[in-house]
Amino acid sequence: MKQLENKVAIITGAASGIGKCVAELFVKEGAKVAVVDWNEAEGKKVVSTLGENAIFIKADAGKAQDHERVVQETVAAFGQLDIAVNNAGIVGAFAVTGEYGVEDWDKVISINLNGVFYGMRYQLPEMLKKGKGSIINVSSILAEVGVANSSAYCAAKHGVNGLTKTAAWEYGTKGIRINAVGPGYIGTPLVTESYSDEVIKELSSRHAMNRLGKPEEVAELILWLATDKSSFSTGAYYPVDGGYLAR
Repeated sequence: MKQLENKVAIITGAASGIGKCVAELFVKEGAKVAVVDWNEAEGKKVVSTLGENAIFIKADAGKAQDHERVVQETVAAFGQLDIAVNNAGIVGAFAVTGEYGVEDWDKVISINLNGVFYGMRYQLPEMLKKGKGSIINVSSILAEVGVANSSAYCAAKHGVNGLTKTAAWEYGTKGIRINAVGPGYIGTPLVTESYSDEVIKELSSRHAMNRLGKPEEVAELILWLATDKSSFSTGAYYPVDGGYLAR
């Protein structure tokens, strides 16, 4: 039997990168998946390769009403909700804190932090109907450390970890597990399109393995957290960072 047989999952930011890999792996393991993204063309392209066990839902991660609609459409299509991967995120602008644009700040917080809250706000009540579920929030190594010129991103990801721990305590006796994963720098468009080759080389050197991670490596950890193999894991933060935080 496949690991996610008869399970239904929502994955945000699933048109590319980590989210896309998670969607592909989940379907391979038997799940029915809602591929959620603002990029309709790329999202539909992903779904076209996954067959009848996947649907595309266009949504803005920074809008609460979109998250509510995503849950409604997922349940309408597949009848239930068992797993949610809140993965959508952006890098945002680069500037020192005293010069960081207010609009830039609001955009990053809206998608990277508010978006995770909005997702959980509507995912949790649906999971409570079954009395079981697993939520995996995609955080970052920058939820544990700071880095210059990325105050909004770091603040949002630190917030994701706090939100994850709080919700895990609230739902620990209700059958719903909530965890966060912290990728290092991963070779996805989020990184490769945000940094020059020179910067990417320098970023690679910050990992003990001296390379960027692969989205598939993050997806495998998320899969474990989505299954009952991780049945005693909740409220935890799992780095998948090639040793970045070991220094």
